[in-house]
Amino acid sequence: MENYYRELVCFLNAKLGNRQVAEDVVHDAYVRVLERASDTPIDQPRAFLYRTALNLVIDGHRRNALRQVEPLEVLDAEERFANASPHATHDHTQRLQMLERALAELPAVCRDSFLLRKLDGLSHAQIAERLGISRSLVEKHIVNAMKHCRVRMREWDAP
Repeated sequence: MENYYRELVCFLNAKLGNRQVAEDVVHDAYVRVLERASDTPIDQPRAFLYRTALNLVIDGHRRNALRQVEPLEVLDAEERFANASPHATHDHTQRLQMLERALAELPAVCRDSFLLRKLDGLSHAQIAERLGISRSLVEKHIVNAMKHCRVRMREWDAP
């Protein structure tokens, strides 16, 4: 399925007009496919991956459309309520600590690739140049880091 990565990024970039958003959607699609619960093999991995990515794009547009029609007072109130709860703040802090622990388990180059992409917003080409590795290796590191973090967070969240 890794063969389809660049092809799918190009496809979504053409549709969305934003390569960074396209890459993020493709990452999320790969993680969804890798984490799917079913043991049934995927008959047509390319079509399945494309459908997953397009569903993520549609979901993102729906969320954005809903956000745009909400009155500003509602958004302000949500922010006040979200920030006001000590329990929510504690839970958020705990989740960040778990994420940091999961990232610490990764090899340095994998962790760096992920952080440069997600925190610094660097493109795959920029990360590859900075770390002195190939672009395809950057892509693999980011997908692996996302998968590892999600798996570990699930394990630690389990009762």
